[in-house]
Amino acid sequence: MSTNKPVELRSFWLIFIGGMLTGMGNGSVFGATLMCLMGRGGFAMWGGNGATAYDPSTFTGFIDWAMIVFGVAFCLILVVALGRHEKLERAAA
Repeated sequence: MSTNKPVELRSFWLIFIGGMLTGMGNGSVFGATLMCLMGRGGFAMWGGNGATAYDPSTFTGFIDWAMIVFGVAFCLILVVALGRHEKLERAAA
């Protein structure tokens, strides 16, 4: 099956779901490590209820944003990787 659509468009859901799951999982490990190393540190509030769960000045908000950033980064990595893979496949064909 040959198509002219770029692989990034054909694989949108794979990129989005796979990238966000992998990246946010790694972001949560980053948060757990940070919590083990520094405790609450300089964060005055723990956060975690309602909108404070996404307020970066709270500990939970900082970790939630770290997870989102890691997820988006992994999505970008997948876009680049699949794009390069497609170029190699087309060059070999």
